[in-house]
Amino acid sequence: MELIQKYFQNLTDQQLTQFAKLQELYHDWNLKINVVSRKDIDELYLRHVLHSLGIAKVIQFVPGSKVMDVGTGGGFPGIPLAILFPETQFHLVDSIGKKIKVVNEVAQGLGLQNVKTTHGRVEEVKDTYDFIVSRAVAQMETFVHWTKGKIAKTQNHPIKNGILYLKGGDLTEELALYTSAKIYDLPNYFEEDFFETKKVVHLPMKYKG
Repeated sequence: MELIQKYFQNLTDQQLTQFAKLQELYHDWNLKINVVSRKDIDELYLRHVLHSLGIAKVIQFVPGSKVMDVGTGGGFPGIPLAILFPETQFHLVDSIGKKIKVVNEVAQGLGLQNVKTTHGRVEEVKDTYDFIVSRAVAQMETFVHWTKGKIAKTQNHPIKNGILYLKGGDLTEELALYTSAKIYDLPNYFEEDFFETKKVVHLPMKYKG
């Protein structure tokens, strides 16, 4: 928890309570349904919560905006972002039912009113969103294909609507096709060694009618 407060100092009492409950909720659910590796559950705040919140160092979602988290797994980055941005609507999607079950239970345990979930493939989702977020569930080209046509046309943020992707390592080859992509290096925001090669990639999407 100290890690979260170190980088996000203006949290409300409710947000502090919700972030503090994450450890207990994930620990309990992970014993029943393994969604976070055993090693990572002990470093939940560093490896999952703070990593997810790296997106919040790149953008502040405005009230009323809509964000879809594709391949959310156990709820990352969607759940931590939903705590941080209670007036933004988050739609968490995963094709694995047991993972969505955990997400639903965690969201309910936290009292999050701004999270909805879908057990299914992102291609089946019919809505549009200001941003689509994810943590390295596929190569960028595949991910762009999955999410085609799901970016809203109306712009409400300082950066253009599109994909915000948490990735690591050398992305030169993977992003060669995407000249408009901008890379934000997380070590510029977080000093822990874990973030040494971690990045947020913003890929603005052209709207296809």
